[in-house]
Amino acid sequence: MYKNVRYKIIIFAVFLIFGCFQITTVRAQFSLVGQLRARAESRNGYGNLVPNGAKNANFISQRTRLNFGYKWDLLTFGVSVQDIRVWGADASTISLADGNRFMLHEGWAELTLANKADTNVRFKLLDMLTLKIGRQELIYDDSRLIGNLDWLQQARQHDMALLKAMHHGWQVDLGVAYNQNTDAAGITNSNYLPGNLPAYIKNSAGTLVPLPAGMLPLATGGSAANNSSKAGTPVFTNPAGTNGATQNYKSFTSLYISKKIDQTKLSILLFNDNFGKYRLDSVGAAATGYVYGRRFAPNGSADTYDYGINRRYTYGLMLSPTIGNASGFGKIAIQAAYYRQSGKDRDEKKMNAYHYTIAATYQKGLFSITPGYDVVSGSSTSDIAAGKNNSFDPLYGTPHKFWGYMDYFYAGTGSPKGGLNNPYLKFKYTANTFALGLDLHSFSLNKDMKKADGTVIGKNLGKEADLLFSYTANKFTNIELGYSLMKGTNSLPFAKAQAVNDATAATFNKTATWAYVMIKFTPDFFYAKPVAIKQ
Repeated sequence: MYKNVRYKIIIFAVFLIFGCFQITTVRAQFSLVGQLRARAESRNGYGNLVPNGAKNANFISQRTRLNFGYKWDLLTFGVSVQDIRVWGADASTISLADGNRFMLHEGWAELTLANKADTNVRFKLLDMLTLKIGRQELIYDDSRLIGNLDWLQQARQHDMALLKAMHHGWQVDLGVAYNQNTDAAGITNSNYLPGNLPAYIKNSAGTLVPLPAGMLPLATGGSAANNSSKAGTPVFTNPAGTNGATQNYKSFTSLYISKKIDQTKLSILLFNDNFGKYRLDSVGAAATGYVYGRRFAPNGSADTYDYGINRRYTYGLMLSPTIGNASGFGKIAIQAAYYRQSGKDRDEKKMNAYHYTIAATYQKGLFSITPGYDVVSGSSTSDIAAGKNNSFDPLYGTPHKFWGYMDYFYAGTGSPKGGLNNPYLKFKYTANTFALGLDLHSFSLNKDMKKADGTVIGKNLGKEADLLFSYTANKFTNIELGYSLMKGTNSLPFAKAQAVNDATAATFNKTATWAYVMIKFTPDFFYAKPVAIKQ
């Protein structure tokens, strides 16, 4: 693996050098932008409450990225490579077997099929039509449901094809993605194992064993009803994919339509993502230990399970009108959206879920204030007992932006099955070189949830305050500081599945804090500072 990555780096460097030699004659066609983003964090309850007396977790993470672009007539080409790491995760001298975190974040080519403004293009029935193929970020509207998740150092991207059309102010995007694990000879099916998994795992006896092929493993402790025919089968604790979900998609088809009329934008999103079916399975023996898991691929000729797909559908619209202007009374930007989900979820449960949001941002000069209200539907205890899923999943968006910077909800730390109601108030002051913001959230359950003994927990989950300061030192340097405080209630550890009874819930510190300092450098290597002309 190390050698393959080394060769890729060398090839990429040669390509960049070749581009630099050509820069004197075709400078406008090339772009090369770097990014180094280092973030120091101090966590004491980030994402989930921690036990009383727990000490802060302190670390520094870093993303190093190179974005290369090239444009020639009808073709645009983009490559983004990045290295993600925590300082000290690798020793100062590592062996070749230690691996790496170097990855291709984006690698795509976009071909222009129609362009009325270009005399070189014969097809002119549309103002613009392009086809973009490869690994790419996908961002729509405010990134609520579809976004690049840039807050995470690794961000998010999709391997897909995207047909984009523009005509008379309309935008229509049609996207298609299809995932597979291998192109190895001898594979007789297209079942997809939806996770990046280790080669070895500890079984129920604590012995390190090879991970069974075609299986996503479960934990080795605890038990969960309806998870397997075997008593004491452990619950799933290796989430792979999006927003705290349990598995990545097998394929998706997306359709995005938008139109802007004066100061009002209307957008429509239809998104069908499909997930591979699985059956619960175990490998091993009682004497030596079991590996429990979700099997996504056939295991021998005797395996007659129908490994098909579960189809989920998300659809809705967003309306964003703007009233007034910043120079007069002020500008009011309204945002309202409503989405529904149907079909079947990853676990083959029938879905009937919804999400709506409304907000109004008043801006006058450098100051803005935004009151808003989000509702993300949840599943009641009776829904869960009936095998239904009425909990809305915010797809592949950026939850950090909407439901609190401490990522308690719809992030990798999981979310309440009872959904979420979130009234909030945001303040922001933006000057030339700095910005100061304060977000206030009040979180509560959308549907009732119960403890293990059947007692209904209170709906109020807690309140969060997020303070953010950003300073732009120069064209290529930005410094950001953040501090967040969560005041959770006794219901929060039950909603986040951390507690099963009052005694367990009492062991958690209900006041959580998080602080960070982040510095970001984004040099444009082809940028030339303008030279002042003396008069």
